[in-house]
Amino acid sequence: METPEFDIYPILAEGMAPDLHWYAEEVKLGELAATLAALANTSGGTLFIGINPQSGKIQGVQDISAALDRVFRACLSTDPTLVIPVPRVKRVGRVELLVISVPQGLPHVYGLDGRYYWREGSQTIPIPPRKLRQLLVEKGMVLFESQSPPDVTYDDLDQGQIEGYAQAYYAAAKIEDWESQPGSKDILIQRGCLQEIDGEMRPSYAGLLLFGRAPQRWLPAAQILSARFSGHSFGDRFVKEEMNGSIISQLQGAEKFLRANIQSVVRMIGLTHQEVLEYPFEAVRELIVNAIAHRDYNLQGDSIHLNIFSDRLEVTSPGGLPGPITIDNILSARYSRNPVIVQVLADLGYVERLGYGLDRAVTSMRQNSLNPPEFEESAGTFRVTLHNTPTEDPPHQDMSLYEALDINPRQESALNYLGTRRRITNREFHELCPEVHPETLRRDLSDLVSKGVLIKIGDKKSTYYILKK
Repeated sequence: METPEFDIYPILAEGMAPDLHWYAEEVKLGELAATLAALANTSGGTLFIGINPQSGKIQGVQDISAALDRVFRACLSTDPTLVIPVPRVKRVGRVELLVISVPQGLPHVYGLDGRYYWREGSQTIPIPPRKLRQLLVEKGMVLFESQSPPDVTYDDLDQGQIEGYAQAYYAAAKIEDWESQPGSKDILIQRGCLQEIDGEMRPSYAGLLLFGRAPQRWLPAAQILSARFSGHSFGDRFVKEEMNGSIISQLQGAEKFLRANIQSVVRMIGLTHQEVLEYPFEAVRELIVNAIAHRDYNLQGDSIHLNIFSDRLEVTSPGGLPGPITIDNILSARYSRNPVIVQVLADLGYVERLGYGLDRAVTSMRQNSLNPPEFEESAGTFRVTLHNTPTEDPPHQDMSLYEALDINPRQESALNYLGTRRRITNREFHELCPEVHPETLRRDLSDLVSKGVLIKIGDKKSTYYILKK
């Protein structure tokens, strides 16, 4: 088969990591494992299997199942086991590539046969001793989720939940022939939810929290306490409910509680009055998922609290912000206290491994004419507060003028923003819609210029837009 030239730009256009690496299908297991460990020890990246590393030409993968198995075994051979998103298949022309993503900010230092590597450009090389000591100090702690209670067994896991997860795992990898792939127990081992201790397979705390029949037997405070109060503060009149079981069951219970206790209101959304929930459901859901994924489960003095008051909603989780995360960089920095839990939740579709949940909550609040969430860290806890009081309508801004135009929700956000400010820049527009590619936002603003709504002023980095009077 004639091999087409490798074109990197369509891949970058999909929003994938710019740190790209590639191997031919016949890459040796040890070389693949060393590269994956090196990427994890550096800053992550994306690795393609099915490309000639010398010529850069696409050869494709002839046997996807065999390639997946090789990646599976490479991850298992690192110490500790490397937990990454399910590799996916990318078709380029008439051939298929296997795409492997290694997230940045993983909390371990990953070794292979007693050696530690990192990446310099396209090379996998040993980590210098001084750098290795620095990495071990920064990330070499034993994570609580990777440990196991002394008396837990594999039978303490719910087989129904495990099988449901296995199906989601296979679906994410687009595998139809399940019988030829690793069994559910092997997947739990690869994901770090199951480990061999003294000759027996025992769940880790992560496995117990994700798939346990009753994880509160070992972690009594691993639950969500939900309450709706009638006033602005804690009082005698309230509706209360406890969510126990696995964290998947807790998420489902919390969603049910929210649907029953978040009220409907009429609010100006964009250009029209609409009946909506007092808090956008997707924003609150993101906050709860974030709390479950990132709370400190080693702190057993308290649970996650979901409190709904008449004027605000609060989600409070035990433990301060993890690693290098601060209030100032919380929307941009990426670090996970519980990488196994985060990855399994990502496999199940609850979170994105890239970690943009809080960004989506901010965007959702703004799109619903509400102020962005408030973040607070104090006394060993982290709290996010949503207020249900809408932002003030833009003064002297008659939004009905634009009803006849085909304007999308992002453009409505820009026009609302200009109702209180003289101008908007590309950067300010991206802050309103952080999940959207900058080029898409640039086209939105250009479209408003072509429709006679905005005037473009300046050029390149000094460009900004104002309303046309």
